[in-house]
Amino acid sequence: MRSVKIKEVIDALERFAPLPLQESYDNAGLQVGLTEAEVSGALLCLDVTEKVVDEAIGRGCNLIVAHHPLIFHKLAQITDADYVQRTVFKAVKNDVVIVAMHTNLDSAVGGVNYKIAEKLGLGNIRLLGRARQAADPQTGELVTGGDGVIGEFETPLAADDLILLLKDRFDVECVQANELLRREIRSVALCGGSGSFLLHDAVAAGADAFVTGEMSYHEFFGHEQEIQLCAIGHYQSEQYTAEVLRDVIRRDCPGVECRLSEINTNPIVYF
Repeated sequence: MRSVKIKEVIDALERFAPLPLQESYDNAGLQVGLTEAEVSGALLCLDVTEKVVDEAIGRGCNLIVAHHPLIFHKLAQITDADYVQRTVFKAVKNDVVIVAMHTNLDSAVGGVNYKIAEKLGLGNIRLLGRARQAADPQTGELVTGGDGVIGEFETPLAADDLILLLKDRFDVECVQANELLRREIRSVALCGGSGSFLLHDAVAAGADAFVTGEMSYHEFFGHEQEIQLCAIGHYQSEQYTAEVLRDVIRRDCPGVECRLSEINTNPIVYF
């Protein structure tokens, strides 16, 4: 089987979720390293930390593909002052390339929000919120994206059963919710991570429930018996993103060894 260069893996990921789909504030794409080397293995994760770089080294991976960018703000120096600088330094020293697929992967058809819908068993998935298009950097073909998705259960659920389903499928200790809806839930709007900006779109689309990673206190007011709100945690909502990355790489770059990170990088601890 032929060898695959790191840049070929990056090209495949960016064909699936072109960088122009990302939000203006984002910093997706190549973060650290040179891309002409052959891939020894790809470690797929949500966040990049020093421990994740150590994991990549220990598992023989010279490529880390993450959802959240390690470098989000401009770095004025590379020292040991904080975890971002230390992680960059360790990656460079060990020839580990770091790539992030963030809001472009959130937006892409088949991306993060589609994976959440899949885990819940929703069907008839369609985009929700702002629709936008970006050109495939290699072919010029247009790729469509959107802020979130909306889908439907084949058999409607009671509100408390939706809560139990979320806790089970996403290993959630506690779901933040408004008062339980006193009608069945069929249609569910979804946005992984910090998706509360889509709440009004979910209501306008007639969704029975809105599921996201996190919402602020005041956003839970005023929707009693209008829509079931469920915030399951930022990390929890996006934890299966690595599976999306794995499937793209396996399809377009056969032979590349893909490994899902075994490190839980969630900085929030529940007591």
